[in-house]
Amino acid sequence: MHVLILGGTTEARRLAELLAAAAVPGLRVTNSLAGRVSAPRLPPGEVRVGGFGGADGLAAWLREHEVDALIDATHPFAGTISFNAARAAATAHVPLLALRRPGWAPVAGDDWHEVDSLEEAARSLPGLGRRVFLTTGRMGLAAFADLTNLWFLVRSVDAPEPPHPPRMEVLLDRGPFTLDGERELLRRHGIDVVVTKDSGGAATAPKLRAAREAGVPVVVVRRPPVPDGVRVVAEPEQALHWLVTGPPSFPGAG
Repeated sequence: MHVLILGGTTEARRLAELLAAAAVPGLRVTNSLAGRVSAPRLPPGEVRVGGFGGADGLAAWLREHEVDALIDATHPFAGTISFNAARAAATAHVPLLALRRPGWAPVAGDDWHEVDSLEEAARSLPGLGRRVFLTTGRMGLAAFADLTNLWFLVRSVDAPEPPHPPRMEVLLDRGPFTLDGERELLRRHGIDVVVTKDSGGAATAPKLRAAREAGVPVVVVRRPPVPDGVRVVAEPEQALHWLVTGPPSFPGAG
């Protein structure tokens, strides 16, 4: 059995670790990383880095490398690759499963402002605060480049490139983050509004509690939907179960 994991997330790495520990005879695991992070944490198994050339390129790769199952464990906001995966899996007749960590939900005391895009997030900021903690990654900073009257603290794994806000301090860091650390960050930089994507998971969630405790509003970008017809699980263990019990189109699967 050859399994291709579209990864780059904590969940993808955990699934690769589970598969390595299971030591299933004849199992081959290939982990695909997009290559957007300069020094990614590599999972066990084979690793390839870079794109496939769209849905057609991915379908061709699935056929050429005789892939038996495809796991889309990419970031919840990596929408393009998820739709390419769905098209490619259908074209190549390879069973597909999406592994997605659950999204966040507001609780009592939260001051959330939910939006559908980074551009909408940028339009909402002038009425909410002047010192912004921007935790949406380095790829979407162009949406905030025209906000010349606001100051931004941008946290990302790698240094961002222009265009980006002119008044900006960059904090290079990688989660998981602690609640005490997030409290101190908000206090030290005088943050009065936070912008985040609904990435879900525990690694970056402490900023939400820190903002709630400080009475700081949070602009939350909603995640894009999973393609229609794709089965979704929330935990790597569920994806492992799906694989070892046989996806529906495996020969001989029940």
